[in-house]
Amino acid sequence: MKQMDELKPMPRKRKPNHTGAFLTGIIGVIIGALLVWILTPTDKLPQNNSVLNSDKQPSQQEQVNFDIHTDITDIVDQVANTVVGVTNLQTVRDIWSSDEMTRETGTGSGVIYKKENGKAYIVSNHHVVEDAEMLEITFDDGTKTEGRLVGSDMWTDLAVIEIDDESVENVAAFGDSDLLKRGETVIAIGNPLGLGFSGSVTVGVVSGKDRSIPIDFNHDGRVDWHADVLQTDAAINPGNSGGALINLAGELIGINSMKISQETVEGIGLAIPINLAAPIIDKLERYGEVLRPTMGVTLIDLSSIPAQQQIVLNLPNDVKEGVVVNEIMPNSPADVAGVKRYDVVVEMDGEKITDMITLRKHLYNEKEVGDTMTMKVYREGKLVEINMTLEDGTTF
Repeated sequence: MKQMDELKPMPRKRKPNHTGAFLTGIIGVIIGALLVWILTPTDKLPQNNSVLNSDKQPSQQEQVNFDIHTDITDIVDQVANTVVGVTNLQTVRDIWSSDEMTRETGTGSGVIYKKENGKAYIVSNHHVVEDAEMLEITFDDGTKTEGRLVGSDMWTDLAVIEIDDESVENVAAFGDSDLLKRGETVIAIGNPLGLGFSGSVTVGVVSGKDRSIPIDFNHDGRVDWHADVLQTDAAINPGNSGGALINLAGELIGINSMKISQETVEGIGLAIPINLAAPIIDKLERYGEVLRPTMGVTLIDLSSIPAQQQIVLNLPNDVKEGVVVNEIMPNSPADVAGVKRYDVVVEMDGEKITDMITLRKHLYNEKEVGDTMTMKVYREGKLVEINMTLEDGTTF
C-alpha cells in the first residue's frame, strides 16, 4: 500500500488587533466633547437640574410679565376719565303701594369737554336726559355726583349737563370731523348695557361720512328729520349713547348717538360729527336752548297732496316737488314779506327745496335769527321771489 503523506499543520492567520483602534476612537470622542464644553458659553448650557439630581423636582418655568403699550392703550389711558355715565332719574309710582319714589329710568354716557370757574360741562344725547327730574353722573373710577341739565335739543339729539369740577381731572379736546377718512381707526368709549359695563372700549374704523338717517320724532310713521351722522363699525350699543368717538390723536370727533337695531343689520354704529355738534353745544351752554329762525307758517309737502287737489295750485307740469304754505301767522316774517296761502316753496337762497325736511334743514343749519333769506315760490303758476328777515320761534 502506498503510504499516506505526512500531514502538515496549516499555517494560522493572525487576527487583527482592534483594541488599539477602539481606544483611540474613544479618546478622540472624549477630547472633542471636552473642547465643545470648554468653548460653549455657560448661559447656553441647559439649566435643568432634574437630570443631575433625581431627588429634586424639576423647577417651574419663571413667569415673565410684559407691559404692553400701543397707540390705542395710550389714548384710552389719556381720555377714559373724560367719559362718564349719565343716569336719568324720575319719580315713579309703585303699582302695588301707590307710593312715589325716585327711580332710574335710563342710563347713557357723556363726555366732559370743558372746565371753567368751578364748573365742568358734559355733552350727552337729548334722549338720554329727556324728562329727567334728576341726573346722576358716574365717573370712570366709580364716584358719583349730581348733574344739572343746562339745555337739550331734540333735533340734533344733543344735551349739555353742568357739574362741580372738583372731581374732574381733564377734559376732552375737540378734533376736526371733516378731516376723517373712510377706513380711519376710531375708538368708542361708553357704558353699553348700563353702568355695569362702564368705560367699555371698542375699536373700529370710519365706515362712512355724511350719512343721512331718517328720524320720526313723534312715531307717527312719517319722517320728521334727517340726521347727518358718521358711520362706524365700532360696537355701539344701548348705553353708549352720548359717549365719545375718538381718533388716534386722542381727539373727540363724534358723539355716539344710536345704533341701527335690525336683525339683518350688524356692525353699524352712528355718531354725531363734532363739527356739527360744536355750535349746538355752544348755544345750549350759553342760552339753554337752540334759538332757531322761523318764517311763521305751517307747511304741507306737495307730494302728500292728492293730484286732484293739486289742480288748484296751478303748477307747471314739471313741478313735482316743493312745500305748500298752508297757514300764515299774523305779523310773522312771512306775513310781513308778503307770503300768500298756497304758495309753493321750491327754492331758498339758491338751494332746491323738495320737501319739509330740506326746508327745515336749510332753516336750522344754514340760517340764524335775524338773517335775510331769499325764497322762490310758485303762485298761480308764476315764479315769485320773496325776501324776508327771519325771527326766532318754535314753528316754521
